[in-house]
Amino acid sequence: MCQPDGDRIHDLLTRDRQQGEIIPLSTLSHELGGGADWPVVGDWERVTTDLVQLVHAGDCDALSLGLAEVARALVCAGPRSHVRAFDAAAGEFIDYGPEERAAALAEVGAFLASLVAEQEFWPGDGLLPRSIARRKYLS
Repeated sequence: MCQPDGDRIHDLLTRDRQQGEIIPLSTLSHELGGGADWPVVGDWERVTTDLVQLVHAGDCDALSLGLAEVARALVCAGPRSHVRAFDAAAGEFIDYGPEERAAALAEVGAFLASLVAEQEFWPGDGLLPRSIARRKYLS
């Protein structure tokens, strides 16, 4: 993965967070001024492209969460976003917001915890330890 950008993104995703807390990139984008401050952190498009390539090549563990459309939209939209969906049976729109997003993330967390209890995820081989990646960036 692209370093040091990947290292800085990892740092922002984990610093001052609860152990096991799930932080979607949409939350980080929200925290970074709606994405305006991404260039200060790194090239998130390149990092995520690199990560997707690793996943497709089978060079690390990954899984599809299979989220329902509304849950997926909420997770991708950001922590304070709302998603409106039309309920054809009731003939009305239903508004989903931060509470439903939190519930979706809690469901994902429980699912991941059950998987990790059986076997840890494999991050891939040949990764630089964070301290080495940071030293290479700073030197």
